Amino acid sequence: MAAITEILPQEYGYVVLAVLFSWVVVNWMGFKVGGARKKYSVKYPDMYSDKDPIFNCIQRAHQNTLEVLQFFLVLLLLGGLQHPRISAICGVVWVVSRISYALGYYTGDPAKRLNGAYGYFALFTLIGCNISLALHLLNVV
Repeated sequence: MAAITEILPQEYGYVVLAVLFSWVVVNWMGFKVGGARKKYSVKYPDMYSDKDPIFNCIQRAHQNTLEVLQFFLVLLLLGGLQHPRISAICGVVWVVSRISYALGYYTGDPAKRLNGAYGYFALFTLIGCNISLALHLLNVV
């Protein structure tokens, strides 16, 4: 049985670092929600506030990131098998875009969440990396 370091490209380490970066940012967002719960007196299990729309913006930034995180991670980890450097760069760009998204949303103006829209370029590139992987595995290219 071959060691994982013999199977994966050496540059796959960058992909792993991008995954870890996403974990850090998602936890940062979670701490922001926890702090906002205290500040705006939103008790568990309530997901949103009827009184404070800024809390709702902070909560939605985190919730939306969690809603798309699993797809991002799958695309990153699989795309990185064929294109580790490109995928890792896209991973970092996507995670940084989620920070921009959150900081914009945290202002209380939901339109400012679009500050992180550039992350879609990274996501679409990851989809391209996955298409490339699939075509190579199928010996189409």
